[in-house]
Order: sequence, then C-alpha cells, then structure tokens
Amino acid sequence: MKTSRAVHHSPSGTSRPFPGLRSSLRPGRRTALLAPWVALLIAGGALPAAPAAMALPDPPDSPSATASARTPDPSALKPIDPAALQASVERVAKKLMVPGAMVLLRTPQGTYRATVGTVERGRTEPPDAQDHFRIASNTKTMTSALIMLLAQDGKLRLSDPVSKYVADVPNGANITVAELLKMRSGLYNYTNAPELAAALDADPGRAYTPQDVLAMAFRRPPNFAPDADYEYSNTNYALLGLVAEKAGGSPLAQQLRDRLFTPLGLTGTSLPGIHDRALAAPYAHGYMYGGTSYALVDDPYPAALREAAESGKLAPVDYTHQNPSYATAAGGAISTAQDLATWIRSLVTGKVLNPATRQQWLDSPQAENPAAPDGQKYGYGIAHQKFGPKAAMYYHGGELPGFNSFIGHDPGNDVTLVIWTNLTLSPDGRTTAQALLPTVLNQIYTGLDLPTA
Repeated sequence: MKTSRAVHHSPSGTSRPFPGLRSSLRPGRRTALLAPWVALLIAGGALPAAPAAMALPDPPDSPSATASARTPDPSALKPIDPAALQASVERVAKKLMVPGAMVLLRTPQGTYRATVGTVERGRTEPPDAQDHFRIASNTKTMTSALIMLLAQDGKLRLSDPVSKYVADVPNGANITVAELLKMRSGLYNYTNAPELAAALDADPGRAYTPQDVLAMAFRRPPNFAPDADYEYSNTNYALLGLVAEKAGGSPLAQQLRDRLFTPLGLTGTSLPGIHDRALAAPYAHGYMYGGTSYALVDDPYPAALREAAESGKLAPVDYTHQNPSYATAAGGAISTAQDLATWIRSLVTGKVLNPATRQQWLDSPQAENPAAPDGQKYGYGIAHQKFGPKAAMYYHGGELPGFNSFIGHDPGNDVTLVIWTNLTLSPDGRTTAQALLPTVLNQIYTGLDLPTA
C-alpha cells in the first residue's frame, strides 16, 4: 500500500506507484510509477519460459468494438509485434526475478497478451487475464469514481469539509473532499506508521477497521496545512471511504458493487469484507522478500537480503492471504487484468460519469511538484502524464505485499494497458510492474526510447 514513488515531498521520496497504494500503498512509489516517464529504469531474476505473446479476439468492450473518444493518430503507434512484445517482457521479467507477470494491451490494432512464469511458485500454471489478484492502490480510482458519482447526484460537494462526514479529523473543518482526492490534505500517511507493519508481521490475519488505521495517522500531527503542498497519503482515501458511506447511506463495498462493478460487468472485481482473506479461483499467489514494511515504506533492502535473494538462498514470503482490511478504500480491492482493462477505459472514456462530471475529473490532475508543471500530475484518484508529443495517459498503480500492478488508458490513441506481477519488489528494490512499463511502452509508441534493462 505504498504510495507511488514519484511523489512530491513524499517522506520516502522515490518514484514508484497502493503506484504504493497510490500507485501503491507506499508514500513514495505510487504514481511515482511513471514519474517522469523517461526516468524509469528497469532491473531484474529468472523465470520459466512462456509462450509467445498472443493477439486475441477483441472482446465486446475492446477498442475495435467501441468508438474511442477521439480518432487515434496512426503515426503515434507502432504495429504491435506479438513475438517482440513477449520477448521483451520475458527478458525484463527474468531480470526482476518475478515468479509471474501478465501484460494485457488493447490498441486500435486489437488485443494482445504477454505472460511469463507462473501464478504460484513450484507450479507451471501461467498467468491469465482472468486470474484474481490484489490491485492495491488501483482501488483509489474506484473510490474516487464513487465520490464523483455521489457529487454528481448532489449527495455531497467536493468543496465540503471532511468534518461534515467524519468527526475528529485533524484540520477536518479546513480539509475539503477535493483535497483528499488530490492528496493535498497534509494528513500523516498511516501506512508510514511503524506499528502497522509490525502488527501485520506479527498477525497477518488481523482485521482492521478504517477507524483503526486512521487512529494511527491522527496520533501524528499533519505534515502541512491543507492545500499547501502535495503528498501521497493513504489516509486521504481511508477517509474518502467513510465519506462515501456517510453520503451514500450504505457500505462502501455495496456501493462499489452496485454503482461500478455490476453496471460495467466487472464480475471478477470486489472489495473484500473485513475478515475475508480469500481470493476467488483462479487466482495468483503474491510474494515479497522480507517483512511487510518494505511494501509500506520506501526503505531499501539491506545488502545482505538482496544478495541472498539474488543467489536463491532466500525465498520470497507468500503474502497471498495476508488480511488486506488495513487497505480499505485506499487499496483493498481484488480484480483481474480483464476487468481492469475494461474499468480504466470505461472511466476515462465516459461510461461511468456524466459528461460534465467526467470533464471535471479529467481536468483534475495537478502538478505534484510546482517546479515541474509539465511533469507527473495527480488529480481525483488518477495520475496523468505526457510522454512524447503524441501520447499521454491517465493511469494509476498498485503495490502492497505480494503484488504490483499498473493500469492506464491513453484516450488520444485509444490504448489501454494493464500490467501485474506477483512479486512486489525485485531483489534490487524495484517495483516490478512499473519496472516492466518502459519496455512495454517502447513496443507501443513510435519515437520512444525509454531506458530498459
């Protein structure tokens, strides 16, 4: 549940996406995901061989079956070479030492999939686009969409103070719903609290309410005044889940199901109950070297741990069934690559929000770093960045113990991309799905030469 790594003034301050929660649950890794695109480097470990990338029949919601918001610029996209896509993903995944990886790509040319490795160590079953996995901070795109729907319905206003919905929030009378959405509240990020990681390691099955994790944040003073700065903080989205329940009048999981998952046919997507540690079959196991804190805070792996992992002397820990209730609205959802591709494209292209609300959502990203106005931006539960003269993507990432993922849609070129891996961090400390990203982008867009392993 880190935040993503490229966050402005993040306490951990590197760049990856719960990107953490944000993209991930960590404070510095979320949308740091892509921040900046050209600065992303890749690293990597060893995997079983996988079949060549496949060009698949277009599903009903694919670009060829649904009109895009704009006419793509053919000169921006390369012809997709399935064999080259597969080979490039295999090469980087091997260096990252991920047990398994899935890339699902949709462009105006069709739908493509590249898979590497296995869904569980010790087995040979390859990843599939319908495997369930924990999506971590990609959940934030869903929480934010629900908040926008409630605003669209007149049940809340983005200018409302959070104190209208949740009591005893530090500075709550001065923090707006919009500032929570944009990570500009200044509230301490509860996933930075050392007692959370220690408790998760001591009892992986322990259940947490939003009030439990918010208490960890509220024991610390805010880091800055509301709207004075940007900092990726999972506390913002734990609060937004409570705001949604108060304004919507029903549990968060029910509202997400009724208003988002069911209307869009996202049959593999859910927000588990507080005691639910299971994933529906088929599912991927999720792994990470070391304790929970490495997924929650941007501390580097010690040299001895890295060496043991790279040599094979240290096996990663299976975090598949750690209780995710601490993530709640910030990163607790389960989904599949197939559902996430449908979700992010639907959200960006207008199948979720009405035209006026959608435009407000699209216009919301604000530069994380005022000194870099053209760099990475974060808005209402979504990041945005341009990369090259003809491409820009709305995206998010997810990271928590066991899994790392990326979702994005480029409306100008009708490109949808989902990447997930079942290893949070490579032995050298890279968030693995984000580390695959530059390689995949180089296969999609003309004029890109992002550095890769």
